[in-house]
Amino acid sequence: MSEGYDAEEMTVELDLDDGGHVTCAVITILTVNKQDYIVLLPLNEDGQNDGGEVWFYRYFEDESNPNEEPVLEYIDDDDEYEAVGEAFDEYLDSAEFDEIMESEEDAE
Repeated sequence: MSEGYDAEEMTVELDLDDGGHVTCAVITILTVNKQDYIVLLPLNEDGQNDGGEVWFYRYFEDESNPNEEPVLEYIDDDDEYEAVGEAFDEYLDSAEFDEIMESEEDAE
């Protein structure tokens, strides 16, 4: 996957353990077992994703203060990570289905 992302795409900047930073495009927010998760696509300096890799994090918003930054939390449980991965696969299948249906409607 080597798509570019423009400034209109929603992005977040993550601080890495090594002190570096990476900008990520926000793909979607999924809810699995009543917990929200964010799916991020890491981008290089040119706004590209070289390897097709996505990252999953637990996602928390303070509903009482919408101006507060959301909190992202690392997922260290393999079963939880796998459940989020399966939900993301279902999201991708649904998105591809919607895209196919839209292209068929445009062809009519």
